[in-house]
Amino acid sequence: MATVMEFTSPAEEFPLGSVFESLPGVTVELERLIPHETLIIPYFWVRGVEAEDIEAAFEPHAGVTNIRSVDSIEDEYLMRAEWKPEYFGVLSALAKASVVVLAGIGTKDGWRFEVRSEGQEAIAEFREYCQENDIPIAITAIHAMLPIQGEGYELTETQREALVLAYERGYFDTPRETSLEEIADELGITQQSLSSRLRRGHRRLIGATLSSSS
Repeated sequence: MATVMEFTSPAEEFPLGSVFESLPGVTVELERLIPHETLIIPYFWVRGVEAEDIEAAFEPHAGVTNIRSVDSIEDEYLMRAEWKPEYFGVLSALAKASVVVLAGIGTKDGWRFEVRSEGQEAIAEFREYCQENDIPIAITAIHAMLPIQGEGYELTETQREALVLAYERGYFDTPRETSLEEIADELGITQQSLSSRLRRGHRRLIGATLSSSS
């Protein structure tokens, strides 16, 4: 059964982490990616920085190369980067264990990751690699990925919890009866984490029920 693990790590343990030294107010959110030992070319979203500063701000940081801006939506900017396979840290541990990164959100306070494996063996390999190589992580949750109501489209427990609570509290009503801040406080997570869970949950539900490609 697919297993999901959530963990945190210091900002500097991931290639993009050094950007927070020059831009302490920025938030980086990774697009879903599958690490590979030879080549990783992911996309990530950036919030909290002016458009003209983005590429210059990210260019000199260890572990990444060929960074460029590819799109923008309101005040969020989609970036593309190539990741250097020789970089040592959380990225190398993820690639070694071949786990899927469902979510990764970074701020000056550190990174929060949600990863998935087909079984517990890959999760155990990831943890062992981090321990053997002194890569600091703090595991906050491990749980099975379960389908909702037997429909076959899989949400993580945290995504389901966020979606259901937002619905019950009236977040999707017009006008809204609650805010992201209030729901995040109730769940004990940041607004960025809540927003990411809602977005990923919506994507899974739409992909499984409305998209012709599902």
